[in-house]
Amino acid sequence: MNLIIFGPPGAGKGTQADYIVKKYDLYQLSTGEILRNEIKNKTKLGIEISSIISSGTLVSDDIVKKLVENFISENKYKNRLIFDGYPRNIVQAKTLNELLKKYGQKIDLVFKLSVSLETIKKRISERLTLEKRTDDSEVIAIKRYKTYEKSTEPVIDYYKKLNLLKVIDGERSIDQINKEISDIISLIEG
Repeated sequence: MNLIIFGPPGAGKGTQADYIVKKYDLYQLSTGEILRNEIKNKTKLGIEISSIISSGTLVSDDIVKKLVENFISENKYKNRLIFDGYPRNIVQAKTLNELLKKYGQKIDLVFKLSVSLETIKKRISERLTLEKRTDDSEVIAIKRYKTYEKSTEPVIDYYKKLNLLKVIDGERSIDQINKEISDIISLIEG
């Protein structure tokens, strides 16, 4: 089973992906985490990514595609992935489908965590204090939220037309969201 989880930065994608990974023995492919690791390791690519993220824009499709294909091509991840923060636009969605098809896989379900900008600002502020994440500030969060909403709308529509999309109220408690996701997954597992 391959899943995608959507939501603006601070929506709780990582938290929900962690839960799904543990419960269903999947591997989380978090493009945000992969990008942060590149930055942390101060690779040439990491320095470039850091500059892009600091300006509040999104990393190019080509950079992300290379990082994603590394995971998809690994046999141990076959049909055991949850994509967190990817795809972000229609080009990436189509690229992901091509990559999965190339390795004999497909997407089974797409979750969208629906969260307001006010909730995001509150969560980003908490995350900045608790996790000391350098990519978090309210100004950057607002810009990323608006960029996210604008760029992912066609992607959400794309998966909706494929009857893969499930919208989850991300304003609720972590446990309530966990339960709804589990209930939906159990329906496709049979």
